[in-house]
Amino acid sequence: MLLVSMITAFSALLLWAAFSDLATMQIPNRISILIAALFLPAAAVAGLGPAAVGVHLAFGAGALIICAGLFYLGVFGGGDAKLIAAIALWTGPTAIAPFLFWTALAGGVLAGTLIVLRRMKLATQQAWSTRLLSSQEGAPYAVAISAGAFIAAPAIPVIAAAL
Repeated sequence: MLLVSMITAFSALLLWAAFSDLATMQIPNRISILIAALFLPAAAVAGLGPAAVGVHLAFGAGALIICAGLFYLGVFGGGDAKLIAAIALWTGPTAIAPFLFWTALAGGVLAGTLIVLRRMKLATQQAWSTRLLSSQEGAPYAVAISAGAFIAAPAIPVIAAAL
């Protein structure tokens, strides 16, 4: 039951990241910090051994280094980089490929949808939707990152332990 509660918290944090990015084009640091901090107790409850936890920590650190480099190159935002790294901590080597695949696919759908909506020149009264529909803005990629994590969830070892 405790593991299910931790997985529920992980899921709620992913939703919070997606909705925050959609509404403000920002992902609060506390979301990525909470996702990362939740991993160690969840791994312990799921029964991951010290070696497995070490591999997951290495994946999270490696993802943070790679994503920081991509941030500095202007590929994506800092919040996206931190969120991907926090989720990579959970995926480890087992689920990193499905997570990245589904994130990229969801990102393509998100980008295509935004392109179509932005070309339609829709009028809106809400500040967040006006910003979202502006061709001067980027995409709220936490939506795609969270979707990728949800779809890859059955392959994430801590989550698989609860299934």
